[in-house]
Amino acid sequence: MQAIVVDELGGPEVLRLRGRPSPVPGPGEILVDISAAGVNFMDTGARQVGPGAGGVPFVPGVEAAGRVSGLGAGVTCFAIGDRVAWVYAYGTYAEQIALPAASAVPIPGSVADEVAASVMMQGLTAHHFVTEAAPVQPGDVTLVHAAAGGLGQILTQLIKLRGGIVIGLVSREDKAGAARAAGADHVLVSAGDQFITGVLDLTGGEGVHAVYDGGGESTFRASMRVTRRHGTVLYYGAFIGKVPVVSMRELPNSIKICYPVFRDHIPVREALLAHSAEIFTLIETGQLKVSIGKRYPLADAAQAHLDIEFRATTGKPLLLP
Repeated sequence: MQAIVVDELGGPEVLRLRGRPSPVPGPGEILVDISAAGVNFMDTGARQVGPGAGGVPFVPGVEAAGRVSGLGAGVTCFAIGDRVAWVYAYGTYAEQIALPAASAVPIPGSVADEVAASVMMQGLTAHHFVTEAAPVQPGDVTLVHAAAGGLGQILTQLIKLRGGIVIGLVSREDKAGAARAAGADHVLVSAGDQFITGVLDLTGGEGVHAVYDGGGESTFRASMRVTRRHGTVLYYGAFIGKVPVVSMRELPNSIKICYPVFRDHIPVREALLAHSAEIFTLIETGQLKVSIGKRYPLADAAQAHLDIEFRATTGKPLLLP
C-alpha cells in the first residue's frame, strides 16, 4: 500500500509518499481501506515535533473514514464491508490502516465518507466547546476565531443551534462570505490582535460571554480583553506559535481560562458513540452543514500542509488515497 511517511522532522517537504507493507489487524483491531483522511493543523505540529508517543518514522494523520476490510481476533462490533470513521488513531495519511475497533464509529447510510472524515475531529471539538467546556446559553454573545475554517464553521453553526450570537473573525475579506454562510451574525476582518475595538463596539463595551481562540499567543491577550465579566476564554492553539504564559493577576473581569482537551469529551467509548451520533444526526437532518475545502491526492500531502499553514484554506481539507 501507499502511505505518507515522515522519516525526519521538519517542514512540509518531509512528507514523502512511500510503499509500505499492508497492515495486519491484531486482536481487537480492524483493517480499514481509507477513502478520505482529514487534514488538521495539529498534523503540522506532529510533522515538526513528532507524534507524541514514539518518534520517526511515522505515518501522520489521526482522522479518516473508510470501509472495513479485515477483522482481528475478538472483534464483534463491526463486519467486513461496514463504513466507519474515527479520530485519534495515527496513520491516516495512507491507503489502509489497522486501528482499535473501539476507536471507530459507524457512519450512517446518508452521510458520505468525505463528510464523516471531515467532522470527527472538528465536529467533536466544537461539540465539546459548546456543550461542556463553555456551555452556550440562549442569547450568549460569542467570538469565534478563524470563523471561515472547518472548525470555525462547525462551531458557528452549533452556537447558533443553541441560541447564541456569533461574532466571527477572519483573516481576509475573501473569507468573510464563508463565515456568514455558516451563520455568523457579525464578521470582522482582523489580523493578530486588531479586533478589540470592533468586538467592544459590537457589544456596547460589554465584551462577549465566550471566546474560542485558536490563534495562539498573538491573539490570546486581546481575547481576554474582549471577554465580559465572568466570561470564558477557550484556548486551543497549542500548535500555533508560543503557548501564552499568563499570571493569575492578569486575568481581567473575573474571567475563566479553559484549555479544552479533546479526550476529556470522549473519555469512554460510550461518549464517543453518543457524541458522534448526535453530530451525524444534525448532518442527516440538515441542521449542520459540513464545508469541505480542497481535496488533495495522497501524494500532495505537503501542499495540503503548506496551504493550511499559510491560511490558504476554507472549510475542511481532505486527502484522498
